[in-house]
Formats: sequence, structure tokens, C-alpha cells
Amino acid sequence: MKRRERKGRAARTAGQSRGVRLADAADARLPVYEGGGLTRKAFPDHWSFLLGELALYSLLVLLLTGVWLTFFFEPDMSEVVYDGRYVPLRGERMSAAFDSTLRISFDVRGGLLMRQVHHWAALVFLGAIGLHLLRIFFTGAFRRPREVNWIIGVTLFALALAEGFAGYSLPDDLLSGTGLRIAQGIMLSLPVVGTYVSMFAFGAEFPGEDIIPRLFSLHVLLLPGALFGLVTVHLILVFYLKHTQWRGPGRTRDNAVGRTFFPRFTATSTGLFLIVFGLLTLLGGIAQINPVWAYGPYRPDLVSTGSQPDWYVGFLEGALRLVPPWETTIAGHTLMWNVLLPAVVLPGLMFLVLYLYPFAEQRLTGESHREQHLCDRPRDRPVRTALGVAGITFYGVLLLAGGNDVVAYAFEVSVNALTWVLRISLVVAPVLAFLLTRRLCHALLHAERERLREGVPTGDVRQTVEGGYETEHRPVGHLRPGAPGPPLSPPPGPRTGTPAPERRGPAPRHR
Repeated sequence: MKRRERKGRAARTAGQSRGVRLADAADARLPVYEGGGLTRKAFPDHWSFLLGELALYSLLVLLLTGVWLTFFFEPDMSEVVYDGRYVPLRGERMSAAFDSTLRISFDVRGGLLMRQVHHWAALVFLGAIGLHLLRIFFTGAFRRPREVNWIIGVTLFALALAEGFAGYSLPDDLLSGTGLRIAQGIMLSLPVVGTYVSMFAFGAEFPGEDIIPRLFSLHVLLLPGALFGLVTVHLILVFYLKHTQWRGPGRTRDNAVGRTFFPRFTATSTGLFLIVFGLLTLLGGIAQINPVWAYGPYRPDLVSTGSQPDWYVGFLEGALRLVPPWETTIAGHTLMWNVLLPAVVLPGLMFLVLYLYPFAEQRLTGESHREQHLCDRPRDRPVRTALGVAGITFYGVLLLAGGNDVVAYAFEVSVNALTWVLRISLVVAPVLAFLLTRRLCHALLHAERERLREGVPTGDVRQTVEGGYETEHRPVGHLRPGAPGPPLSPPPGPRTGTPAPERRGPAPRHR
């Protein structure tokens, strides 16, 4: 019996020594021991922080489905005669790109599902990035030391817009070809260099034969590489700078309280990825999107009735429809203000404001000299919140204007009258939204101060000495740990059962 126990101890010792040797050998080549601290990193437990993960997992679905589609798509504009399974288009002349898109949709097993999942994932990806940026803006998570991450996020959004437009244009159907025609008009509106830019992009007079191969290279090589590179840098900075978190008991500027990276955050994040993948697959299977066979191949002399681009460039379409036909002729050269202003100047100004806003706010509020690690509630910053709502209103009016013909037809109103209403709304609505939002934030703050001063009504009514009646109040207690708001009294420190806070201090954040 003793001999058997000695053998068992010897075997366990040998196994442990082999494990230690294996770990040492791996650590000599990789930061195995140093990476152990990453498993204890705290991630705030709040639903609003899932928006960034939603964008990341949509991007992964885009990568998986895009690689599959690349095997069957032909980025070629040479003319062919269609002879596939879709009978209404048999015998029609079309580009090889459109022919391969139809072949993917009707001849390749699972091709239509992959196409539609890819398209839905693109829409969700851009929507998640936009909502993530709004969350960061309204909570003030862009302040020092996270200005660089904000710039990276805005750049990611701009690259995602370009990536989406490039992929949207590849099938060379009538709808996407109309979008390319508009893009060429925008290029031509550039003073002096417009013609050269158009010839460089299309390789010849519109439509040319080079635009689809060039867009394909951008869509599958250059832009995805830039996106994944910036996403990697973004995630590294998130780990290095640590997450912001909502105010609450036990939460200070020097710690981060939440779920540990492993196993809790890893498990929930994996579940979110599976949910995103499953819902996108379900959408691709039951919700038709971009039926290119209904539009037909692109012809320069045709335009689809009621055609609109995907939502993420709808604001650009709306801006083009709202600006009056202003043109100026100087020394024989025509400046098309009705295209240059809404399609070049306006988007440039919008992204310039987004890039510069963190620095402008910190300069005006005097917060540029100190780090900010706690999230603001939108009501605590009335001016910033009002500016954000005004910007959303401005964008919403432009998005609605992008479909003014469809709206006018559906509600049987004059499209000209609707256009003038939208022009006026583009100026008036953001101002009204700013004033109303700022007033609402001040009202909410005033109501909170009264509640803190007078307490919470208990529902009991008593008669005073003077003969009147008044409601009894009780003092306001602490907020619950997960509530996004300021602590109502000095925090007593981390509560029992809460994961160990991740400290922020003068020591290096990373080893």
C-alpha cells in the first residue's frame, strides 16, 4: 500500500515537473506568465458596453462570409450574355460581375444565404459603430486619456462607410450603378481636378471597365486591412487605458469594477458572438435584401424609380436632394455648388467636428489637464447632450430627405412642398432640439436636487399644526451597485462579492 502511494506521488511530481517545464519553455518564447494578469482584468457589467462587441462580432461575420463570396465573384466588367437559372434575364447582356452575382444567388448552393448574411452584417456593423460612438460621446468617454481612441473610432466609422459603399457597388446592378454615377458626379464637382479624379477612378469615361476591379481590390484588401489594423490598435488601447465605468458605490477614478476577463467576460462575450451570428443567419434566411435580379444589369440610360442607397449613405443622398440648383461660372469654369456643398464640404465638416470635439470641449471646460475615468450621465452635461441630440436631428432630417420621393408618393403630398419643409427643418429642427434637450436636462437635475434635499415621498399624509396637510418624506439611500449615477454619499469601498477592482494609479498599467 505504501509502495503504491509512493509511486502515485512520484507520478504526480513528474507530471507537475513536465507541466512546469512546458510552461517555462512556452514563456521563453511567449509572454505566458505575464499574460496571467489579463485574465483578471475587469470589464464593466452594463449593457451599453456591449455595442462595441456587437460591432466587432459583426465584422467577424463579414470576414467569414466575405471570404466565402470571394471564391465565386468575378470582378470583371467585360460583357457576357446571361444563360443561368433565372429565366427572366436569360439572353440579357450584362457584365461578368453581375453575371457572377446572379450565379452566386441561384446556382451556388447556399450562395443567396451567404450574400444576404453578408449584407445584413454590413448594416449591423455600421449601425453598431454609430451607436458605440454615440455612447462614448454622451457619456464623455472620449476625454483624456482616450482622445486617440476616439479618433481611431471615428476613422473606423469613415472607413466602414467607404467599405460598405465599395461592396454595395460590386454587383454592377442598376441600383448600385446609379450610385456609382452619383459618385462620379461628386468627383466632377471638385474644382479644377474633378475631371482628373474621375478619369483616375474609372479609368476612362463613365462607366469604363476598371471601376469594378479597383473597387474589388479596395473592398477585399486595402480597406479590410486598414479596418482590422485600427481595430487591433483600438483594443490594445482599451486594455492599456482600461474601461470607463458608471459612477456608483465602490467605483472611483482609480479602479475598475466589473466582470473578470476570464471566465465571466469570456463566457458572456462568446455567447453574444453566437447570438449575433445566429440572428444574422436568421435574417439572411428569411429577410430578403438587395434583390439584384429585380433591378437588372446596369445601363447608363436607365434609373430605377424610388431608388435609395443603404441607410448609412442616406444622409448624403438627402443632402444632394435638399440643396437648390446653385451654380457659378467663373472664367468659363462652372462650380456646381449643389453637388460640391452637400457631397464634399458637408461630410468633411461633419467628420472634422467629430475629430476636434474632444479637444474643444476639454479646452472650454478646463478639464484637459486631468484624466477622466468615470462616465457622465447625459443629464449631467446639458450642453454636450443638447449638441448630440441636435446632431442626431440634423442627420435624421437628411436621412428622411434621401427618400423624399418615396415619402411623397406614400402620403400623396407634393414632393416639392415636402422638399421645402425638409429644407426649413434642416435649419430649425436642430436648434429646437438643442434648446429642448438642454432644458430637459436642467429640469431633471433640478428634480434630483429637490429629491436629495427633501427626500422621497412615502405616500403618508399628515396634518400640520396650522391645519394644512403635507406628505412625509424619507431620506434617499445609496444607489444600487449597477446603477449609472453618482453615489449619494461617500462610497464605503468595494462590497463583498464584487470582483477585485482593477487599480488605476501611478504604477504602469501593463507589464
